Amino acid sequence: MSNPVHPGLVALDTSVMNDPRPFGTFAPTGLTRWVIDRTRGLPGSWVGRRIAMMLRRVVTRSLKDQPIDLETFGVRMRIVPYKNVCERRILFTPQYFDLDEIKLIAARNRDEFTFIDVGSNVGWYALLVARKVKASSRILAVEPQPEIFERLIHNIRLNPFGTIKAVDCAVADKTGELTLFLDPLNKGEASLKIVNSSQTETIRVPAVTLLDLVKREGFAHVDAVKLDVEGAEDLILDPFFRDAPARLHPSLFIIPNVPERWQVDVRKLLESQGYRQSLQTRMNLVFERA
Repeated sequence: MSNPVHPGLVALDTSVMNDPRPFGTFAPTGLTRWVIDRTRGLPGSWVGRRIAMMLRRVVTRSLKDQPIDLETFGVRMRIVPYKNVCERRILFTPQYFDLDEIKLIAARNRDEFTFIDVGSNVGWYALLVARKVKASSRILAVEPQPEIFERLIHNIRLNPFGTIKAVDCAVADKTGELTLFLDPLNKGEASLKIVNSSQTETIRVPAVTLLDLVKREGFAHVDAVKLDVEGAEDLILDPFFRDAPARLHPSLFIIPNVPERWQVDVRKLLESQGYRQSLQTRMNLVFERA
């Protein structure tokens, strides 16, 4: 069900996006380098974001499936921005991308710190947190899409952090196998629920509940969880709080702010379990145990 990955221990499948050549082979040059430098310096205002979006659109179209090697905030990543919104944000405007949320996770740093990144995509959260926490920490990067999972593995291997384990499965309301809905226009968007695109594709993937994942990994406690599963957060959290002992309740949750997609009010669910909302950003809600 899972494929544990630690830097330097797993060979890549070179038949897909990941190229075995060393980091730096695909360093940005010319117009691409110029645009990256400009967009990374833009402010977070409406005007700054609009300019960044226009500039990155020009470069993304010209790159197609071409990867880019770049170090961002001390983390090395090989990024393929074409048809993946997450990777475009990392490449062009990382200064906008959930840095407040990541700081809150890393602020809980302690011996044997634990963090579960559900919907890890290509590893942005997991890698930035790994850079800031102690060597005794344990980080799970959970990603069910095979192609994106390979890119996640590659990014883990590019960095010296020994704290991340990649797991290739979905997190759901039951353990077994399920249908995952994909948006071919945005490879980072996959959900247990049908996604927005009229061109939705489906794949069958292994799945595990959040509680089963925590137990399987032998976690005695969980410091933080980031859930980004395109509106299926309620399907994961409802059975977790029904079945999990209080000692396994995470100290902090980060979830996308998408109440229109939930069948269960996740805010109220978290509040009923003793959490309080400590932060709301453009995209996310952060809840901490009172």
